Amino acid sequence: MNIHEYQAKELLKKFGVAVPDGIPAMTVEEAVAAAGKLPGPLYVVKAQIHAGGRGAGHFTDNPTGKGGVRLCKTADDVKAAAEAMLGKVLVTKQTGAEGKEVQRLYVTDGVDIEKEYYCSVLLDRATSRVTFMVSTEGGMDIEEVAEHSPEKIIKVSVDTASGFSGFHARKLAFGLGLSGAQVKSASKFFANLYQAFIALDASIVEINPMILVGDEVMALDAKMNFDENALFRHPDVAALRDETEEDANEKIAKDNELSYVRLDGNIGCMVNGAGLAMATMDIIKLYGGEPANFLDVGGGATAERVTVAFKIILSDPNVKGILVNIFGGIMKCDVIAQGVIAAAKEVSLSVPLVVRLEGTNVEQGKDLLNNSGLPIIAADNLADAAQKVVDATKKAQEAA
Repeated sequence: MNIHEYQAKELLKKFGVAVPDGIPAMTVEEAVAAAGKLPGPLYVVKAQIHAGGRGAGHFTDNPTGKGGVRLCKTADDVKAAAEAMLGKVLVTKQTGAEGKEVQRLYVTDGVDIEKEYYCSVLLDRATSRVTFMVSTEGGMDIEEVAEHSPEKIIKVSVDTASGFSGFHARKLAFGLGLSGAQVKSASKFFANLYQAFIALDASIVEINPMILVGDEVMALDAKMNFDENALFRHPDVAALRDETEEDANEKIAKDNELSYVRLDGNIGCMVNGAGLAMATMDIIKLYGGEPANFLDVGGGATAERVTVAFKIILSDPNVKGILVNIFGGIMKCDVIAQGVIAAAKEVSLSVPLVVRLEGTNVEQGKDLLNNSGLPIIAADNLADAAQKVVDATKKAQEAA
């Protein structure tokens, strides 16, 4: 689960992480009032959406104008910036061409930035350790730094059994070229960031840029993502969820206990099991196709849940073919078949549908599909299914 910048900063501040003063605003009037409560004389008005690159982005109503982060010197400037952002669609390199509507702002106090750095904390699944990544190249995408200047990225792994220590902090601080009082401030910053990461069950905390103001290290921006499996321990964090920022189908999937992620391809996938879903997407690409989604219905899905999953896939206008790949264990093939038939009839299936079933109640499932009256293409194995759905999708597009 993602949260907004201002929410992340409020959480981090509770753990002693230094951040500039700031106040969220939902209206132009609230933005102006927020500026009046800050010291000034410089203010920053930031669009709040779940995407990076806001400052370099553009609004669809003014493509050549300013982006979603603006410096202001007066209350009138703040008002103008708020009017130019609220209710408008902001396009960044992370939103895609459709952009996202700005419904919230964050008005912060301007600070005298001496130097910008990059800092993130994440779980390295290869080592099962919490890993800090820092760089002197603050404000840049870490992927770009990794590609062009990998030597400028310093990594420090922390064993959660022993925790974060002064050794880790000094290695990070010295790696960034900090000295004297700066090292003391950075050490406190890194230690508090680690505590927040662990205590809140975060999956990533990204501070970009982390800044130096005098001798103090601060978080000028903040991004946090949380392990949804641990949210039951953090109702206060779960309450920060902004459903307006979520893909509508991903929200429906989440509400129905389905794992769904929309992708850019044209072949919809419905699979049971995350590993099988990944293998299905891989083999579709191997045979020259592009998956339109990741969708795992889970091991204990009902016919009703399968129907919802099928409708989610078909609601994507980019989907020109569908592959249902089920290996029945706990999940029974006849239940999948019932859900597929119900959904296909309800939405008037108009794209090729390839189904591969194996496992528990497979014969009953195949009989249901064969007698459904639907134009379903049966597949003998996963390779056969991938080849058939890619071929059928290409033919359907050529005929359109």
